[in-house]
Amino acid sequence: MPQLSCHSPLGALTISEDDHKIVALDWGWGRDQEETPLLITVRDRLERYFDREAVDFSDLPFTPYGTDYQKKIWAGLLNIPYGTTRYYSDFASEYGGSARSVGGAAGANPIPILIPCHRIIGRSGLGGYSGMNGIDDKRMLLTLEQPDD
Repeated sequence: MPQLSCHSPLGALTISEDDHKIVALDWGWGRDQEETPLLITVRDRLERYFDREAVDFSDLPFTPYGTDYQKKIWAGLLNIPYGTTRYYSDFASEYGGSARSVGGAAGANPIPILIPCHRIIGRSGLGGYSGMNGIDDKRMLLTLEQPDD
């Protein structure tokens, strides 16, 4: 499985590809590095994203491993525009399940940042985040997407 790592403000990130589709984005530097056209495209978009460019990742070919419900939630997350957030409960009303099940699916997202689970928040707080630094990573990503004042 080809992998390519890059540096980011969150630390090293590794993108994994299988059968020409993105299957994972992990925290940490991957052992094996292989530049494929898709992985180079994703790395370049991530670099632009971390440079505060409004990058859209939704047109990338994704094949995350998960349940049908998780895949439905992850596909819905791709519809949340850059710089905006949705509440878990509102998202659940639209895509099915409960706020808790949406949170569980978001927490199991194997392709964070690219499938923007950080854009789902609670009504009384940010909720959780599966990044290496947890909620601090979520806060940083949300701040990154806000315009400078």
